[in-house]
Amino acid sequence: MKNVGAPTENVMKGIFWATVASAMFGVSGTVLQFISQGQSIPTSWFLSARTMGAGVILLLISLVLYGKETFTIFKSWREVSWLLAYALIGLGANLLTFYIAVQSGNAAAATILQYLSPLFIVLGSLLFKHERPLRSDLIAFAVALVGVFLAITRGDITQLAIPVNSLLWGIGSGITAACYVVLPRPLVRDYGHAPITVLGWGTFIAGIFFNLYHPVFLNMPPITGTLIGSMATVIIVGTILPFSLILYSTHFAPSDVISIVDATQPVVTFILSIIFLSLKITIAEVIGSVLVIVAIYLLQQGRRKIETQFEREN
Repeated sequence: MKNVGAPTENVMKGIFWATVASAMFGVSGTVLQFISQGQSIPTSWFLSARTMGAGVILLLISLVLYGKETFTIFKSWREVSWLLAYALIGLGANLLTFYIAVQSGNAAAATILQYLSPLFIVLGSLLFKHERPLRSDLIAFAVALVGVFLAITRGDITQLAIPVNSLLWGIGSGITAACYVVLPRPLVRDYGHAPITVLGWGTFIAGIFFNLYHPVFLNMPPITGTLIGSMATVIIVGTILPFSLILYSTHFAPSDVISIVDATQPVVTFILSIIFLSLKITIAEVIGSVLVIVAIYLLQQGRRKIETQFEREN
């Protein structure tokens, strides 16, 4: 890894590829709204097809890169337990909640709510590990609450910009996104498995469970060029390419620098939704979304300062 002390041009290269990856996630969110609202596709079938397709491709990539090491993740029950938790509570649940949030509302609002996942991670640490909140945490929570309020009410408490069920599913996607980030860490950090291998098995296992409920070969929607193109975009542009680019970008720039450009995703989703999905957005929603992005930045920066100070003292 060339994270620490990397030349400026390498850092910029890492930022560029991480930005491209985040933008791809944003494109995928917009396409997801087109699929969920503009095509007559059962939710359960779409999730079965998406997860199984992405899982198979990712595992093939892992086999090419790591060979037999792809299967070492099953060498202990503890590792299998973490993998199942990641596949079902993290990845599978996140794909389900985010899809329904987009289907019942819009991609822009769902993306902003899912973007709150770092707040839920910190909140989980405060509740279950009994950590004392940092001042930056409290500021970030306050800014985020104001931002979400403006984003979902347009500044008018008597109305919602999205249906209540979409709001609840969107909050659920933020919580499950936090699980999606936290649960695979032991597999990568403690057991040394490649991130793309963990993602591949997690997606594949989620696909198995989705297919137990709705096999891809039952009640298939009409196979059209639009459907194939949309599915390919979600699987390749929304999963495989951006994840690979994020991995690639970590060779040039530190993870804290890379995480800053995560804000590209909601921005791209908003812009594309306005252009292609005729999303009408108010100034209050724009301000609210910006505040949410600022809140996450403040949260991450505050936490990193504490981590850096702790590392220097030890």
